[in-house]
Amino acid sequence: MAQAYMTETGGGTGPDRRGSRLRSLYERLRRDGGIWRRGILTAALAVVVALVMLMHARIPNSVGNTGSLVETFLPWFGVVFVPLLLILALVRRSATALLAVLLPLVVWLNLFGGLLGDKTGSGGDLTVATHNVNAENPDPTGTARDVAASGADVLALEELTASAVPVYEQALASTYKYHSVQGTVGLWSKYPLSGVRAVDIRLGWTRAMRATVSSPEGTVAVYVAHMPSVRVKLAAGFTARQRDTSADALGEAIADETLSRVILLGDLNGTMNDRSLNAVTSQMRSTQGAAGSGFGFSWPASFPLARIDQIMVRGVQPVSSWTLPRTGSDHLPVAARVRVTTP
Repeated sequence: MAQAYMTETGGGTGPDRRGSRLRSLYERLRRDGGIWRRGILTAALAVVVALVMLMHARIPNSVGNTGSLVETFLPWFGVVFVPLLLILALVRRSATALLAVLLPLVVWLNLFGGLLGDKTGSGGDLTVATHNVNAENPDPTGTARDVAASGADVLALEELTASAVPVYEQALASTYKYHSVQGTVGLWSKYPLSGVRAVDIRLGWTRAMRATVSSPEGTVAVYVAHMPSVRVKLAAGFTARQRDTSADALGEAIADETLSRVILLGDLNGTMNDRSLNAVTSQMRSTQGAAGSGFGFSWPASFPLARIDQIMVRGVQPVSSWTLPRTGSDHLPVAARVRVTTP
């Protein structure tokens, strides 16, 4: 009798009690007509963020390279703005804002959801790495030792100074039998190099090179490049014209490559989303996007915000891709394992 009494009066904790609470909450929300009227500004901001991500390719570059600037940091539109808008919607207790926040979330997941999973595989027959060592690196010997410890068969270094080159050569000599330095970029390899030459990327000095690596599994054309730096200035916006010109020239050189297997290593000072790198990105695959885990941000090393150090391939299969621990540089080294031979 006592149990029946508690159930009838709602003093229990069973399904009837929970159902009563849900009905009570529904009634309170139904009577609160402001739940739909509040948060209109938050909802509008959510729609704007969604449209920016959805229509990023249509944002013009004619004024301060705005489109490229947005595309460089595009992943952060979801990482930063969606949680912030969600908090605002909850604080305002706005159903309208909560529904609107779903828009940028869905768009972001459509653009970058594929990067959230771990696509790292096993196997592969060639490990490559690239690192912008920073011209002002206080410990080039330690940096060389750290990147060599990655196990890379082929290693590219960018931003080499004339005074630092002998230091890197000495530090890497025991690991890599073959190497070549062209201007401010260099390539170290455990396998023979041939066809080594500078690549003209329309700068007036050498910041790119090409070599054939004769690995046991086959020959591979390896390009090393360091695109010109970009800056964000209040008056001029995103200054990247010189980088864009160099990217076009690099794209032309890769398009003219006669070997079917091609690997590009370097600091491109741009992300895969940046339309200004289309001359390169349209004909090659990013190892991070194809076989990595997460975004693989590489710069700045203290708090990585963007993946501007790239390993891209054509005619070889990416197996895994990762970032290496921080060195004395302001960039993180990045590495990848690829399959040269066809299964």
